[in-house]
Amino acid sequence: MNVIPYPHLNETLYEEKLPNGLHVYVLPKEGFQKTYATFSTRYGSIDNHFQVEGGPEIRVPDGIAHFLEHKMFEEPTGDVFATFASRGASANAFTSFERTVYLFSATGQIMENITTLIDFVQNPYFTEENVEKEKGIIGQEINMYRDNPDWRAYYGLIEALYSKHPVRIDIAGTIPSITEITKDMLYDCYHTFYHPSNMTVFIAGGVNPEEVISHIRANQAAKTFKPQGEIRRFFESEPESVETEHKETLLPVSLPKCLFGFKEKALHEEGDAILKRELTTKLVLEVLLGASSPIYQKLYNEGLISDNFSHEYNSSPEYAFSAMGGDTKDPDLLLSRIREELDRVKAEGLDEEAFERSRRKKIGGFLRMLNSPEAITNEFTRYLFKGADMFDILKTYESITKDEAESRLREHFDWSRFAVSLVRSERS
Repeated sequence: MNVIPYPHLNETLYEEKLPNGLHVYVLPKEGFQKTYATFSTRYGSIDNHFQVEGGPEIRVPDGIAHFLEHKMFEEPTGDVFATFASRGASANAFTSFERTVYLFSATGQIMENITTLIDFVQNPYFTEENVEKEKGIIGQEINMYRDNPDWRAYYGLIEALYSKHPVRIDIAGTIPSITEITKDMLYDCYHTFYHPSNMTVFIAGGVNPEEVISHIRANQAAKTFKPQGEIRRFFESEPESVETEHKETLLPVSLPKCLFGFKEKALHEEGDAILKRELTTKLVLEVLLGASSPIYQKLYNEGLISDNFSHEYNSSPEYAFSAMGGDTKDPDLLLSRIREELDRVKAEGLDEEAFERSRRKKIGGFLRMLNSPEAITNEFTRYLFKGADMFDILKTYESITKDEAESRLREHFDWSRFAVSLVRSERS
């Protein structure tokens, strides 16, 4: 077991890589009553074309990672949720572009709940009958999201930005794509991506790290897994230009929803480089469009935006994009004002005081996050699968200079890679 101290954060992380390749991390939080545990695989919605070393290339239907997540909770003996609930634990799971995460939170019977979490994820149960039944359930979920204006605005932006990369496809897939999914496909994906060497356990809360790691070590020693080679993921070459500059969706909304953003050039960065790029971009977005920025206040006072106006930056080694916007009474005027402000700041540079204020805000947000076992476990795994260390966020924010932020501003906010997604009613 390795002990990794972070004295500047007053945190100590315990880590061990088991013989089968499973990585286990434990972050004890003295005085915390709640424990939060995740069992994550580096497998998400974009992984639809892959190859295990020595094996054939495999293509699977869109949405299969999310479908597989749904099916994992079904066992011959019944519903896993009921088992967790009987021990006072709350369980859940989610699938994102790049990972699938199974989790629970509890204040007691932690070892028993850890066993349940690991055992059900490592015990798939797929039948032709339960796979066919799930297609109807997920089909209803897909239709529900198609009627959700916020979801349509967000995915509309991604579809406008990307033409080839599977990030443009809804995580749940489409009704035609999930119709193609079979039991054998699910087992192929399971055995590829749910191998311990592609998975991570992270537990944070009021636990003893030696006891937790010893417990998981014994659990895995009682199971047998065949060795597995490297997983290769294949993606079509994505052009630097956007698919379309403007995408519009008609839905019954009281106010138009306007999301806009910039597509990143393919940088293929990992580790410290991707962490620095992501944090620098988020810092720039906060300076430009945070709630305390001049343009935010001006747009708010004019009634062009509401308090649901937000911004975010999504990055991976294969794709990255920013997304900004919210409800607005006049999308064209809002976009015009945003363009004017961005061009002005690109020409004049960032305000020094605003830059430092935004940096302090970001650092404060990170330090507050360390009080949340849930946030820690989710963020740590998200960065881990990019080759980065979440605990380096503080020193990275402290290292970013105003010159680096201005360089990032000019690099990312390129109007040739800009797109808009608008959701409005027919009468707007």
